[in-house]
Parts: sequence; C-alpha cells; structure tokens
Amino acid sequence: MIINNVGYNHCHDADFYIDRPNGSGDYLLLLLKTDSIFTLNGKDVKVNKNTFFIYKKDTPQYYRCMPQQTFSNDWVHFLFENNEEEEFLSRGIPYNTPIKMKNLYFLSFCIKSLAYETYSNNLYRDDNINKYMFLIFNKVCEELNNPSNIIPSTYYEMLSTIRNKIYSRPYEMRTIESTAHEVRMSTSNFQQQYKKHFGVSFIQDLINSRMEYAKKLLLNTNLSINEISKQCGYKHYAHFTRQFKKINHVTPMKYRQINQ
Repeated sequence: MIINNVGYNHCHDADFYIDRPNGSGDYLLLLLKTDSIFTLNGKDVKVNKNTFFIYKKDTPQYYRCMPQQTFSNDWVHFLFENNEEEEFLSRGIPYNTPIKMKNLYFLSFCIKSLAYETYSNNLYRDDNINKYMFLIFNKVCEELNNPSNIIPSTYYEMLSTIRNKIYSRPYEMRTIESTAHEVRMSTSNFQQQYKKHFGVSFIQDLINSRMEYAKKLLLNTNLSINEISKQCGYKHYAHFTRQFKKINHVTPMKYRQINQ
C-alpha cells in the first residue's frame, strides 16, 4: 500500500469545493464528519455525516459542503500494490458509493494513527500502514452486513435486482448482452458497474449461482447429472461438469457421493 497523503480531522470553510474531472491520480478514501453534497453519475446527492466513501482511481471527484455550512473530514490518498486491490474487492466494499457508518470514531482513530505512521520513521512503518488500512476495510465490511447501510448509487438497485434474479433463477438463459439490455445499459458499462458494486464479474457470478443450484439438486434430488446440468441452464453436459470440477475440485458425481 502506498500512501500519497493523509489528513485527519480537517475542517474547511463554507466555500470548500472539490472539482477533479479526471480524479486525483490515485484512490481517495473519505470519512465524512459533516453533511455534504456529492455529484454522482451527473446528479447532486446529499451525503450525511458519518459516511465512508472511496473513490476509485481515475474517477471524477466532485463534492462540496452544504450551503452556508463548514466541511469536516478525514482522507487518505493511496495506491494499491500487488494483489491488494483483489483483497479489498473480496470484502464487497463498493467504489464511488456512500456507506453510512453507525460511528466514525474508531475509523477516525485509525486515520489518525495512519497519519502518524505515514510521516514517521518507525521500523515497521509500511507493515503498520497496511494493517491500519485493512483494519478500516474490515470494519466497513462488517457494517455492510446490514444492506440498509448502503446509500444506493444510481445503478445499485437495478444491479441488485439482476443479481437476485440470477441467484433465485440460475437456470434462466442469460448473456451479458441480453442482461445489459434488460437494465438499459451498454454491455461495457454493465460489466464495469457490476464488477464495481459486487467485486465479481457478471459471468463469474452467474456461474457461481448455477454451481450453488447444482449442489442443491445433487444433494436433494435423484435427478441424473445430465438432467441437473440442463436444469442449471447448461446446453452441454461436458461444459457443466468441467465448470463444476473447476470450482468445487470434484466431479458432480463425486460431490454427491461424499456428501450423502
């Protein structure tokens, strides 16, 4: 993790305004301690205090204080290294989406400690920085166990509906093109937004939903493997068995034998 800059408990006057159409060149983590206005997908949105927000690299950044009010926040400009972004995404924290926190006190304490480490010569400085950052991510992830804590982005509700559909009806025939058309998005934007919000590609999520359904049928029915493959939306039995083994490390028949 590379920390470019970090600020703790910064306060700004009523004319405070961030206008970065090309982003800041790095990722930006914000802890909002006062109400504010963000421009998200071309619309001004009021974001309440006690909110966590993280801008993805190269995303436009537009936010400001409420009219005739001051603005207070903690912030971290940073870059991921190696596979750190994959580890971050595995926690399911969405980019560019306000996340309401019950209390920012502990997260703010972490930012304060992070600032101290960043500008220190401590022996384990870099290791401590990584641990503080992922401690913050872990606490936000815990908060996300309650979906009502997320203030939905423009796409969140539509994409959540699609995700619910593929997990409740995994046998339905779907393509990226047809599903993107269903929510009236381009295929490229659909794939980008889906990965951003759920940390997994649409195709991989569709495969995962079918594998979960297949395991349920294997353990709770007497259907043949060939019939199960059809019930899971596969036209070709061999394709189904290959994907099942790749994900579960055993064939469908072996899975049924060892779990019954």
